[in-house]
Amino acid sequence: MPQAAMQTCVSSDLAADPLTLVWFKRDLRVTDHPALQSAASGPGRVLPVYIIEPDYWHLPDMSGRHWGFIAECLRDLQADLTRLGTPLALRVGDAVQTLEDLRQKFGFTQMISHIETGNLWSFARDQRVANWARAQGVVWSELPQSAVTRGIARANRWADRRGRFVAEAVSPIPPVLRGVKLEPGTLPSAASLGLVEGRPDTLQVGGRRQAERVLEDFLQRRGQPYRRAMSSPLSAEMACSRLSPYLAYGAITVREVVQATARRQAELKGSRSGWLSSLSSFQSRLAWRDHFTQKLEDQPDIETKCLHPAYEGLRPEVPDPALFLAWKTGQTGVPFVDACMRYLIATGWLNFRMRAMLMSFASYQLWLDWRSTGLHLARLFTDYEPGIHWPQVQMQSGTTGINTIRIYNPVKQGLDQDPEGIFTRRWVPELAPVPDVFLQEPWRWDGRGTLLGVAYPRPVVDLKTAVSQARDRVWAVRRDRGFAAKAGQIVTKHASRKDSAGHFVNDRAPRRPRRALGDDRQMSFDL
Repeated sequence: MPQAAMQTCVSSDLAADPLTLVWFKRDLRVTDHPALQSAASGPGRVLPVYIIEPDYWHLPDMSGRHWGFIAECLRDLQADLTRLGTPLALRVGDAVQTLEDLRQKFGFTQMISHIETGNLWSFARDQRVANWARAQGVVWSELPQSAVTRGIARANRWADRRGRFVAEAVSPIPPVLRGVKLEPGTLPSAASLGLVEGRPDTLQVGGRRQAERVLEDFLQRRGQPYRRAMSSPLSAEMACSRLSPYLAYGAITVREVVQATARRQAELKGSRSGWLSSLSSFQSRLAWRDHFTQKLEDQPDIETKCLHPAYEGLRPEVPDPALFLAWKTGQTGVPFVDACMRYLIATGWLNFRMRAMLMSFASYQLWLDWRSTGLHLARLFTDYEPGIHWPQVQMQSGTTGINTIRIYNPVKQGLDQDPEGIFTRRWVPELAPVPDVFLQEPWRWDGRGTLLGVAYPRPVVDLKTAVSQARDRVWAVRRDRGFAAKAGQIVTKHASRKDSAGHFVNDRAPRRPRRALGDDRQMSFDL
C-alpha cells in the first residue's frame, strides 16, 4: 500500500477509535489514578506503558534496592491492568525513542500521565518528552497526583489548596479497559540494568497489596504509640506507618492515606487511648511531606546547589576518603552513629530523627559535603523521594541559610533514644564486653586498652573539637555582608509558617533567618 494511503487509513482508524497512551511513572497503581481514569472515561482505547530507562538506573542516586521494590509494584500493576482488560506494556529504552516507536506503531495523538517531581534527570527527561510531543502533534496532559503544584507560583493558603485536593473523592478503578494487541514485555533483571547490589530479604516488600496491608496494620494495630515512639529506632520500627516507600512510588496515594486516617479518627472520637493524638501527628506529617516536595518542584536544582549560595565551597568538594568510608560502612567509632548506619544498610529504612543525625554527623563532625553523603543515603533508602530527601539533606547540613543550625550530639542521642543499649548492641556486637555506662563512649572505658580482640575503632575525629570548628565555620558565613538579604529572598520563595488557625502561609516579609521557619521541625517525615 502506498505510504499516503497508509497514513489515510491510520488517520481514519484513529478518528473512529482513538487511542490514549497512559504513561506510568511514580504512580504504580490503578486505584485513585486520575490519569488512568481520564483515559478510560473517553470513547477510545487505552495503552498503559511503563518505560524502564537504563540511563536512569545508571544515576548515582539509584540502586538495586529501588529497582527491586519498583519491580514488585509493577507486578501488582501488571496483574491489575490485565484483569481490567489490557496488559501493561513494559519497554526498556530511552523514553523519547520508546514513545516515538509506539506512536509510529499505533498512531496515538493523546498521552496522559501524572506530574512527577523527581530528580534533576527526570526533570530534564520530561522536558525532552514535552519537546517531542509538540513536534509530533501529541497532546500530553499531566495531572497532579498530590497537592504539589506545577507552573503556578506558590501563594498564601497553600494548606487550603492541599486540603481541597486530599478531600476530593478517590478516583475509582475503571470497570474495564479497551486496549490494543501488543507484546506486554518482561521485567528486566537488576543485573541487566547494571545494578550489581543485591536486595536483602530484610527490605520492605513492594506492591499495592502490601501497601494496603501496611496501612491497615498501622491504623488498626501499630499506630497507637506513634507520637511518643517515633524518635527511637527501637520503637519507631513498629510504631511508624512504614508507608513511605509505597507513597514514594505511588503504590498508594496521600489522598487515600489521609482519608483512611480520617475515617479511623472518626471511629476513635472521644477515645483517651492515645490514638487520636498519634493520628493527628501522622496527618500533620503527611502535609509536611507535600510541603517539602513542593520545594523541589519550585527549585529543581536543590539537588545539586546549596539553597543559600553563600555556602558553596564551604566543605571540600571531594570528601575525605577515609572519613567517608568510615561513615558509609558504620565504622566511625561512634557507636550510635554506626548502629544506625548498619541498620539502614540492612533494612533500607530508618526513622527520621536518626536520618537527621546521620546527615548532621557527616556534615558537621566529619565535614563532608552534603552532595556526596546525600547520594549515598539516597541509594540506601528504599523510600528515596527526591522532593523530601534533598531539602532535608540541605537542612541537616546547614546550607539552606534559613533554618536553625542544629548539630546532633550522637552520644546524647544514643543515651536518650537507646537508654538500655539494646539497639546499639544489636547492630554493633563488637561492643559486647563494654559496660552499659560506657556503651555510647567506649573510648572512656578504663578497660578499653585490654580489648585486644575487639575490632572496633576509636572515633575517627575528636567530637568536641570537630563540632566547635564546624559551628564556627558555618556561623562565619552567616555573618557575611549580603547573607541576610539573600536569606530573606529564600524565605519568600520557600518558607512556610502556620497562622493562628493552623494554616500554612508564606513568609512574604523576610524575618530573621534562624527563627523564620516552622519547617525546622526535625520529626516531619516519620511516616
